[in-house]
Amino acid sequence: MTKRETYTVEVAGITRHFPLFEVAPGIRIAIFNMLGDTIIVKAAAAALAEKLKDAHADVLVTAEAKSIPLIYEMSALMGLPYIVLRKTYKSYMGEAVMASTVSITTGKPQTLYLDEKDKALIRGKRVVIVDDVISTGSTLKGMEAVVAEAGGEIAQIAAVFTEGDQDWSSVIALENLPVFTT
Repeated sequence: MTKRETYTVEVAGITRHFPLFEVAPGIRIAIFNMLGDTIIVKAAAAALAEKLKDAHADVLVTAEAKSIPLIYEMSALMGLPYIVLRKTYKSYMGEAVMASTVSITTGKPQTLYLDEKDKALIRGKRVVIVDDVISTGSTLKGMEAVVAEAGGEIAQIAAVFTEGDQDWSSVIALENLPVFTT
């Protein structure tokens, strides 16, 4: 097995080495996967919760799957409920709200679904959208569309990382990851 090139980052006082993967010809990104990394989840959640203390939020929302441990920990720290937008529809979700996006990591279209039971948690409420990495903004736009359709108001957008050189000044993020081109 060849040794994969990595990008070293410090976030919330924790140092990690993220593997670089090609997502398009000549374009590589550092892959942040917090699943199973309790130390980074707890540190990032605490740092984001602190930055969001004045957001006056009612509920936290994320898309499945890699941000689930982050939003769970933030929910516990902030004393707020959280909602996970699903990527597949299940019959028990009833009259779900949905929006379509394209993922940078898969390059494929995906649909986000808000379970019917969770609509009431968003309607008329101030929502913080949470993600692990905001890269192209496609998943973010999908989450924003679902929140708007459900009648929620976006109080803030938060992520562990933004990625690339877009203007992410409206996002509360702990760090920015570069996009590597060859």
